[in-house]
Amino acid sequence: MKAHEIMTRNVVTIAPDASIHDAAKLMIEHHVSGLPVVDAAGKLIGIVTERDFLRRQEIGTERQRPRWLEFLRGPGRQAVDFVREAGRKVHEIMTPNVYSVIPDAELADIVDIMERHRIKRVPVVQGERLLGIVSRHNFVVAIADVTRNTADISSSDSLIRRRVLAVLHQQEWVPAGLEVRVKDGVVDIIGFITDEKVRRAIVVAAENVAGVVSVNEHLCWVDPMSGTYFPPDPKQVVTGV
Repeated sequence: MKAHEIMTRNVVTIAPDASIHDAAKLMIEHHVSGLPVVDAAGKLIGIVTERDFLRRQEIGTERQRPRWLEFLRGPGRQAVDFVREAGRKVHEIMTPNVYSVIPDAELADIVDIMERHRIKRVPVVQGERLLGIVSRHNFVVAIADVTRNTADISSSDSLIRRRVLAVLHQQEWVPAGLEVRVKDGVVDIIGFITDEKVRRAIVVAAENVAGVVSVNEHLCWVDPMSGTYFPPDPKQVVTGV
């Protein structure tokens, strides 16, 4: 999937000269934790988030560093911190270097940006113009849509079986020789495993196949060192999708 397929298009934005009071009010009214900062020409120039309101003089949460450390940091960095902690305008506290993506960006790339830079939202731009924003919430909505659509797919048992086998064959950790049977969308998987952690992974892989109603696993565990054989526990056979 691409960024433009899940992004929020009607983005609540704020101007750089707006007051921090207006920014906080907008975030509260619209139940958002961040606002893209856009100039009069529609250019994305920054972003202001909840994090920018954590260290503030008004509420006594500004940073308190030892004098020797402040001396080492120098007057320039002290001044920058002061502006962020006492500034009254959005452009004084916002983050100017924004990580953004184009509309055709892959979702995997957006997740990589979020995790690498520890951010919750990524603006979507065309050139310098803001088109939308992808937040963590958008991923939740996308997953809900995909899983709902998958559950609605009705397929023949033979087609479901081919899909399950294809998915299992793609995974390197799946042991060879598994038997897959399907009746009325219910999948039975029979075979041997040498690692208990693989048991649940096989079930999850099958559950994610379109058309699957539920999965029964009949996997026998074999100790690779001793060759001891443990039959499947009938109490843990059935799992619904």
